[in-house]
Amino acid sequence: MASESAVTSDSGADRRRAARYTAPFLVVGLVNLGLLLRWGLDPLWAFAVLPPMLFLSGIGWVAFRHGFHERPGGPGRSR
Repeated sequence: MASESAVTSDSGADRRRAARYTAPFLVVGLVNLGLLLRWGLDPLWAFAVLPPMLFLSGIGWVAFRHGFHERPGGPGRSR
């Protein structure tokens, strides 16, 4: 039982850390979208920026959530 509570608290911290790392990129993308709309660009073209931005933010969140930066990468290791 003690290990379950440790795992859930760690996963909550991992989620918060991942959100903290990816939030600036998401905010910059949304500000960029707002600027495009304010400058008078056709909304269809401006919202064409939205899906890739959300997709890359999601991929970044998943990568930070599962700790890709903590895995040792050396010669001979493929995974």
